[in-house]
Amino acid sequence: MTLSKILSVVFLLGALGLGYMLYKGVDDVMQEEKRIAAIESRIIEKLQMLRDAQVAYIAANGEYADNWADLKSYIQEGQIWIVERKETTKLLEYGKEETTVTFDTLGSVYVMDSLFNERRHPNFNLDNLHIVPGSGGAEFEFFSDKIERSGREIGVFEIRDPAPINPKRRENNNEKALRVGSRTDSSTSGNWE
Repeated sequence: MTLSKILSVVFLLGALGLGYMLYKGVDDVMQEEKRIAAIESRIIEKLQMLRDAQVAYIAANGEYADNWADLKSYIQEGQIWIVERKETTKLLEYGKEETTVTFDTLGSVYVMDSLFNERRHPNFNLDNLHIVPGSGGAEFEFFSDKIERSGREIGVFEIRDPAPINPKRRENNNEKALRVGSRTDSSTSGNWE
């Protein structure tokens, strides 16, 4: 075998090895991005469930839950009142309208049966709702307070992932961590929306 054939085989094997390493590097990055996206999707789903529970909690208690134990207790035992609103409009003799609004309480349903039933969340597990998916057991951070806006006190809450799995969300002290609510505004939006 001549030197040129040996070099050709060596270069061919080297090129194949480099090609495989390039493919493997790109594939590993794509698989990691898919894994992160799947975990973040599960985190967002839990944050949406926690938001629904907080909205029901403030309607029943006048303030947001600031810890998991209170929110869990409300989900297990709390009720959502079903209220019917009726408006009647009467035309007054001088052309103005008078609207009368009446409310009638029709009954109640349990929070568990209404917000977290089998149809809406088939694999719902209340005991794990406060655990961040893919974190190895870390819990969501709960925050609740009242702030003053236009001379009135309003309730605010924030529930966030304390240790994001996505490296982009860890920048600037977890500034972009997945969260729902706001510490400074009366928002119930998530930062993924």
